[in-house]
Amino acid sequence: MLELTRRSITENSAELCLKVPAKDANAIAEAFMQFLKLAKYDVREINDEGEELIDFNDAFPEPTPPQLLRGARTREGLTQAELADALGIHKNNVSEMERGVRNISVDMAKRLADVLNTSYKHFL
Repeated sequence: MLELTRRSITENSAELCLKVPAKDANAIAEAFMQFLKLAKYDVREINDEGEELIDFNDAFPEPTPPQLLRGARTREGLTQAELADALGIHKNNVSEMERGVRNISVDMAKRLADVLNTSYKHFL
């Protein structure tokens, strides 16, 4: 028999804990998860050890051009100042591109690609 054992309300959410027969626990949990998904709630799945499972794309999101720039620069063993010198620009410009503050133009992407031995398309 289902029994509500605890109800905790914090701000705009409530935590509900249910006591169910052990033999039915997995089936009830799966049905409840599917119900929440149908209701468009963000459902976090938990494994048998109680650890939250996350989607691969959440754990390893697609890298952004600034992240790829920093990675390529690091791979080549260059500092921001050294890359800036090779490009003929100020070090602050490299820093701003790596932080996503400054957009990388097609021309700059091609120049970066030449210095960093990669495709310019990574930086667009």
